[in-house]
Amino acid sequence: MHTPHLPQPQCSDGAVPPPDRHSADGTAPHAVRAGAGYAGDVSAQLACAWWQAGDAVLIDVRTDAEREWVGFIPGAVAVAWKQWPGMAMNADFDDAIRAAVPTGKKAVLLCRSGVRSVAAAKRATELGLEAYNILEGFEGDLDPQAQRGHQGGWRLHGLPWRQC
Repeated sequence: MHTPHLPQPQCSDGAVPPPDRHSADGTAPHAVRAGAGYAGDVSAQLACAWWQAGDAVLIDVRTDAEREWVGFIPGAVAVAWKQWPGMAMNADFDDAIRAAVPTGKKAVLLCRSGVRSVAAAKRATELGLEAYNILEGFEGDLDPQAQRGHQGGWRLHGLPWRQC
C-alpha cells in the first residue's frame, strides 16, 4: 500500500468552544453508562476529570497516524488497538496496556469515534483492568456532510489536546 507524503501540520493548541452540558447521547457529562463486557461508557468530561485527578490512566488506542494527523492528548498513553496501515491487530496491546495501568487505577480508553475503544475496553477487562470506553471518542460522530469534529468528541468539548 502506498503511503502518501503529507506535509507536517503546524503545531497548535486546540481552540474549541466551551464544553456542552450534555453528551451526544443526552446523558449528563458525569454519568457512567453500563457496558457489556467492560466497566462502562463515560463522557469525555468525566474521563478527563478522572485522569486529571490521578484516578485513571488515559489510553489513546488510535493509530500513530491518527494521532499525528488529527491531534493528540498530551500525557495520554498511546497504545494502538490496531496498527496502520492495514489496521492489523497490535500484537503488543496486552503487554502495553498492562504496563500502562497501575494496580488500583481505572483505564479510560479513547479512539476516533468511541467504537474501537469498546473492543479495547473489553480486552482490557479480560486482562483484569477496570476499563471504560470514552463516548464520542476524539472526533465525535459523523455530521450530515459525513465529516467528524462537529458533533461531539474530546476536541469539541474543549478538553486538552494539541496538533503537531
